[in-house]
Amino acid sequence: MAINTDKNSYTILFAIGMVIIVGTLLAAIDSSLKEKIKTNKILEKQQNILYAIGINNNEGSSVSFVSTDQAPSLFEEYIVSQIYIQGNKIVEDDEAYLIEVKKEKALAKDPTYDRRLPLFIAQRDSVKYYVAPIRGKGLWDAIWAYIAMDENMMILGAYFDHKAETPGLGANINQRFFMDDFIGEKLLDQNENFKGIKVSKTNLDPRNEIKDDHEVDAIAGSTITGDGVSSMIKSDLRLYIPYFKKLKQN
Repeated sequence: MAINTDKNSYTILFAIGMVIIVGTLLAAIDSSLKEKIKTNKILEKQQNILYAIGINNNEGSSVSFVSTDQAPSLFEEYIVSQIYIQGNKIVEDDEAYLIEVKKEKALAKDPTYDRRLPLFIAQRDSVKYYVAPIRGKGLWDAIWAYIAMDENMMILGAYFDHKAETPGLGANINQRFFMDDFIGEKLLDQNENFKGIKVSKTNLDPRNEIKDDHEVDAIAGSTITGDGVSSMIKSDLRLYIPYFKKLKQN
């Protein structure tokens, strides 16, 4: 029996069928993309952490990460422990890399909430690295970093990035000429008080040979981005001081 395609009922049923089919397909695609995005974010975090401890494919002045194929195995090889600090607790957690710094900062606006502070402990040759993820605000949007330190909170490596800073200016925080300046800088003064690192346009050490002045040279034309980096380092890394004090006592 032939179907009468001129009837209104046919048109309505056809439309409903198409909506169901298209909706199902879109839901499947969305689910698949979400999983892929999640995986890519994890791989990117692993690459960033590895970069901060010097595991990268840099040549000359370029910035080059290990491949996404290599990242999981290298992460497992070099990261000997993952923890998070929450109040007075230090919790070992093999999935600390899944903690979202942005979300934790938002939750910490509630004074009753103790923010979770991820820390990745790496061993490379005979050197131990403590890598902290931090996040702040640049000129236009979010900026973030992975800072590798030794037990004295001296910086051993760093990776900075941004969401929407100005190309050729603030966006250059993810270039080696800026990031490498932080290596060897001390976050604590001689009396072990936290000082942080200031990105300074009046810094009188353009080659960054002085490592105890708590300053690095600013990028020309990117004052607000540089101030955001300074503020991010000061506000986020000072939260790790109790952990490093306990570390020295053990």
